Amino acid sequence: MNIHEYQAKEILRRYDVDVPRGKVAFSPEDAERIASELGGNVFVVKAQIHAGGRGKAGGVKLARSIPEVKTLASQMLGMRLVTHQTGPTGKVVQRLLIEEGIDIHRELYLGIVLDRSVSQLVIMASTEGGVEIEKVAAEKPQAIIKEYIDPQLGLQAFQARKIAFGLGLSGEQIKNAVKFILSLYRAFVESDASLAEINPLVVTGDGRVLALDAKMNFDDSALFRHPDILQMRDLQEEDPLEIEASKYKLNYIKLDGNVGCMVNGAGLAMATMDIIKLAGGMPANFLDVGGGANVETVKNGFKIILSDPHVKAILINIFGGIVRCDRVATGIIEAAQSVDIHVPMVIRLAGTNASEAAELLRNSKMNFEVAETLQEAAKKVVKVLQ
Repeated sequence: MNIHEYQAKEILRRYDVDVPRGKVAFSPEDAERIASELGGNVFVVKAQIHAGGRGKAGGVKLARSIPEVKTLASQMLGMRLVTHQTGPTGKVVQRLLIEEGIDIHRELYLGIVLDRSVSQLVIMASTEGGVEIEKVAAEKPQAIIKEYIDPQLGLQAFQARKIAFGLGLSGEQIKNAVKFILSLYRAFVESDASLAEINPLVVTGDGRVLALDAKMNFDDSALFRHPDILQMRDLQEEDPLEIEASKYKLNYIKLDGNVGCMVNGAGLAMATMDIIKLAGGMPANFLDVGGGANVETVKNGFKIILSDPHVKAILINIFGGIVRCDRVATGIIEAAQSVDIHVPMVIRLAGTNASEAAELLRNSKMNFEVAETLQEAAKKVVKVLQ
């Protein structure tokens, strides 16, 4: 689950992670009041959407007076912000973060994420702050510092100091950075985060180290332990079909193509999307129905896929390991009889009783194309589109 920047900073404050003073505003009047409470003569007005690249798209503005804060808020609230992460349709700005101006001396990068290849959390840091870490990795890989964390020991103070030294900090900056890093790690672990990214992490003229921006994502499977974080979910920032799929415990992500995919298992789903593209098609979604693939899950999967008007064909690719293929085939037939399927469909079932399943599908007298291999299935679904 993703949350807004201002919400991430609320969580970080609980763990004594240093962040700028600021509050969320839902109207120009809110923005004006918050600026008055903050005091000073420099403020930052930041659009709050679930996407990066806001600054380049005009979603982060500097104001040098309280009236200017209100003016900028009036202009930004309701605007459609298009960034490299939103896609061409963009996202409508419905809330703003109003913060105090900060005396920025240096901009750095700090992030925590799970490295699945070694089953350990890794802290990544770089002197190239304010730049996408993917770009830094591609152009200056030597500029990225990595510190792996033993899950039994947790992050140690010497590791935090090592990162601080690697960033070229000195004196009071090191002390503040070590505190920041240790606190950020504690916030990450105790909130069951899947990502914490501070970009930029800034050093001020007086040696403070604080999160000028903050992004946090959370493990959906652990949200039952964090009802306060779950309440931060902003459904207006999510795709309606993805919201609907989550009600049925289906893993669904909308894409830009026209071939609807229904698969069991994330790895198989990725392979299915790849082979559709290799065959000349474009997947319209990622839909993982899980290990069961029973009548209800398949029926709900059909409804979600067919709600996308761009879908012109469906490819079902199920591996019968946990459940037999003949039972999956029966479920598909029953589900298809109760849902108005108005597009051609190709089905490939592999695993236990796959032959019996193919026979059931062929004898169902329904408009199915049956394939034996994934490559054959991809070619067939692309052919029916032509």
